[in-house]
Amino acid sequence: MSQKAPKGTIAIEEAVLDPAGVSWMAEFALLLNPSLSSSTPSSRNYTALLLDIHNTRLAQMDAHGVEYMLLSLTSPGAQGEPDPTKANQLAIDANNWLADQVSQAPSRFGAFASVSMHNAADAAAEATRAVKQLGMFGVMLNDYQVATTPEGGEVIKYYDAPEYRLFWRVVEELGVPVYMHPRYPPARDLRPGTKYGDRKQLLGAAVQFHLDLSMHIYALLSSGIFDEFPGLQLVAGHLGEGIPFNLCRADHWYNKPVKKATRPSKHDYSYYFKHNVSITTSGDFSTSGLKFCIDEIGVDRCLYSIDYPYDTIEEAQTWWKGVDLPAEQKEAVARGNAIRLFKLPLEI
Repeated sequence: MSQKAPKGTIAIEEAVLDPAGVSWMAEFALLLNPSLSSSTPSSRNYTALLLDIHNTRLAQMDAHGVEYMLLSLTSPGAQGEPDPTKANQLAIDANNWLADQVSQAPSRFGAFASVSMHNAADAAAEATRAVKQLGMFGVMLNDYQVATTPEGGEVIKYYDAPEYRLFWRVVEELGVPVYMHPRYPPARDLRPGTKYGDRKQLLGAAVQFHLDLSMHIYALLSSGIFDEFPGLQLVAGHLGEGIPFNLCRADHWYNKPVKKATRPSKHDYSYYFKHNVSITTSGDFSTSGLKFCIDEIGVDRCLYSIDYPYDTIEEAQTWWKGVDLPAEQKEAVARGNAIRLFKLPLEI
């Protein structure tokens, strides 16, 4: 069992892959880099890094000063499985595997639960099991859920829909955050003639991830869910998927009388970012961007993350060590805010 590490950073958007997920990871690798085949060294390297927890990953954490990681099944996970039964079982199996991995080094690792979002009842049940029985600290949702129609067509399910109120109620009762994570588009949106099918250079972390996920987050915030369940907490990586940089304009128009008279939510986007949303630095190592977010939504809403293995521990930690924040703010972002938000078993 790994020994307790000295105080360092806590990274909370850090991906893993259970052995059962290797087959769907091969498809994901082709989207990550279309020039790859699933058998090329680069593709195999990502898979190997995702499968590893206690060797290369932990050695890199020790070498560069990462005290603790919250681990989660890499995207799209259960959100990429269109069959409800298979998606639910995928989440259950991944959670069981990840809980076992964490139990081998609980002073260094914790976990997010995977859930299928085909229906709220299954999602709520698995979230409850994962938190209460497996000791997980939150739920990871990889943007929208892909599903199929009775006619065999493909549809996308967003969680601001009324059918998901049960899920959000249970999550609030559990008292754990939900991390909203990006994903690649489903197959229907990659065909020639579609938005991304004709512009595949936009796919992934550079552009498409934050465009798609920010829309979903805006939808959740404006749906009234957080008025009904004010204790809910969301987390958005990559400096909040860019939303903090647009809050002024978003609020300006959302607060106009014509919008206020008809909008489902009581408050504007800034209100929910200051009360219900935290952002992380995952994969967005911008000191000026982080400082802007601190000024815009408050230092208590800003957390450190890496986005390993898609970004390296060394790159993230080298950046972080050079960030010139006041000591109290830097400590809060590095570890204190995560300990408080996720109720981690670590000393502040």
